[in-house]
Amino acid sequence: MEKLSEAVLRFQNIHKIHSSDGVDFVALEKINFSIHKGEFIGLSGKSGSGKTSLLNVAGLIDPPTKGDLFIKNINIKDLSDKQLSLIRAQEIGFIFQSFNLLPLLSALENVEYPLMLLNIPEAERLERAHQALKRVGLDGFSHRRPGQLSGGQRQRVAIARAIVKDPTLILADEPTANLDTKTSEEIFDLLQGLQRDLRVTVMLCSHDQDLISKTHRQIKISDGHILSDSLQSSLNGGV
Repeated sequence: MEKLSEAVLRFQNIHKIHSSDGVDFVALEKINFSIHKGEFIGLSGKSGSGKTSLLNVAGLIDPPTKGDLFIKNINIKDLSDKQLSLIRAQEIGFIFQSFNLLPLLSALENVEYPLMLLNIPEAERLERAHQALKRVGLDGFSHRRPGQLSGGQRQRVAIARAIVKDPTLILADEPTANLDTKTSEEIFDLLQGLQRDLRVTVMLCSHDQDLISKTHRQIKISDGHILSDSLQSSLNGGV
């Protein structure tokens, strides 16, 4: 088994409590684990188990109520909102169940959009967006809008959008839930190939145990607690 590389994210006694109408709900409790460079992690659990809360904390979208989250050994408590937003924009790619593509923009424009937010020059934006679409097998589809694409093609656009900024971490929240079995397997194989070739860290959240079983490391969560955390095989991307 290969030696694990540096920790991209480290959860230290993380708790997340949501409040609604004066009632507190514990979404995460005593979460302790690290995500290392090059890992492909499968996150599983029933609805309401805390999977999405964990992804939101990992993605710097929703800060923990208690505990410490370290990104590349920097405690996010020491960072300003502006610094956190910049790290999220530069280092983390998101892939969603519902694709979250802008319907009036072409595939190329959707992929280009994150680079616009980073003030990347136009010529470089277009080149990187074209290359990202080519990498996910959509060379020639750049001018189609989401409504002109199949579900699998739209998810490929979403993946291209996630990788175009060369992120450290990709968080995929049920990326195959709205797809048929064959397309789901194709999307998973694409993510696995990107994880291997780009040496990017991927955390995939899914109810599909067949897909989860193919990941290198499997984390199961229930009622806000980690039930199990097992490494299934040597890391392709770790160093």
